[in-house]
Amino acid sequence: MSTGTDTGTEGTADPAADRKREQRGWYFYDFACSVYSTSVLTVFLGPYLTSVAKAAADADGYVHPLGIPVRAGSLFAYSVSVSIVVAVLVMPLAGAVADRTGRKKPLLAAAAYIGASATAGMFFLDGGRYLLGAFLLIVANASVSVSMVLYNAYLPQISTSEERDAVSSRGWAFGYTSGALVLVLNLVLYTGHDSFGLSEPDAVRVCLASAGVWWGVFTVVPLRRLRDRRVAPTGEGAVGSGRRQLLATLRDMRRHPVTLAFLLAYLVYNDGIQTVISQASVYGSEELGLDQTTLITAVLLVQVLAVAGAIGMGRLAQVHGAKRTVLASLVVWTLILAGAFVMPADAPVFFYTLAAAIGLVLGGSQALSRSLFSHLVPSGKEAEYFSAYEMSDRGLSWLGPLVFGLGYQLTGSYRDAILSLVIFFALGAVLLARVPVRAGVAAAGNPVPDRI
Repeated sequence: MSTGTDTGTEGTADPAADRKREQRGWYFYDFACSVYSTSVLTVFLGPYLTSVAKAAADADGYVHPLGIPVRAGSLFAYSVSVSIVVAVLVMPLAGAVADRTGRKKPLLAAAAYIGASATAGMFFLDGGRYLLGAFLLIVANASVSVSMVLYNAYLPQISTSEERDAVSSRGWAFGYTSGALVLVLNLVLYTGHDSFGLSEPDAVRVCLASAGVWWGVFTVVPLRRLRDRRVAPTGEGAVGSGRRQLLATLRDMRRHPVTLAFLLAYLVYNDGIQTVISQASVYGSEELGLDQTTLITAVLLVQVLAVAGAIGMGRLAQVHGAKRTVLASLVVWTLILAGAFVMPADAPVFFYTLAAAIGLVLGGSQALSRSLFSHLVPSGKEAEYFSAYEMSDRGLSWLGPLVFGLGYQLTGSYRDAILSLVIFFALGAVLLARVPVRAGVAAAGNPVPDRI
């Protein structure tokens, strides 16, 4: 685990107490930014941006950003894809600068507040301003991806190898708790918008903007608790070296083939997870004909059960190992997609059933994947390697939304588009099953837990 001199909050004579303090602060960044993923990306923005685009569309149902004909119903999915491409260009630089300077916290603050500001700016998304909506989505989604590189890179520094699964799972649980709380407030505002003197679109815009405010306010907690670790100067400029760091990181990772094998598996199955998360509300509203209140309550159900799911799967990992637990979750994800494909329209009860299943596996599969990878990271390369991890987390997650968007563009049916996602979980499970995690942990020079 990395060590270094504190450049932020002063430590105490008790390393365990200092570690717990940082862990508590670290949890709160999930608490801060997860409302973007739930309220904005999963619930409100997809259907709302689609409606704004449709209002601006021509008689054939197309809008023309930069002169390119795009079916209005595909704009949201394409914008998510573009945002991830932007993030991929920035994440290696952010990770390299953080490792070379040891100053993760200022970079985390910059990414968080750029994203929070873009999200708050969604209040001004009305009329036919689909270009503004697409731009703010790209900025906010890229920013949260970059911030997660820096956030995740703290995990090996603030936890021992035996604590890692539990700490990672608690972080996800904090995030789902905040997502559930804010969704309850959103549901009250949206369903009672008339009593608040708001139209339905105005209520949606307030919900979008409030997620940005929440993100910004609660980011203060981790910025006060987390500590930067000083690193020895190398004599190279951080930005100049950062531009070369991605290739250097990939060359270095060739010495850790198990780490690369895990990243490939994670890249594939996580693409399926991210696409389900980002496109669920569009699928529910456009293909299944469900109203916004049903979608909000379904996602709220996901948030509530995801807290228990993240903690419960963390405990299962202590008994059966994280790898086996993640593999089992991928089987459940495949069954979820099969259920979504055959689900009848206008059937909220079936939609709630699938939402419950998603909640039980969502947090745990992501939290345990993060903790598995942290065991495979060589000491001193946390931000650098986690930038590669985040590129696997986000980096090819443009592919799922792109395929989903193309499926709708070509067929006009979201139900047909969802068929493509099964392969991500099936192939990801095969690849993960072949990864010798225990050998990879030892090869990275880290202590090997009793169960992994």
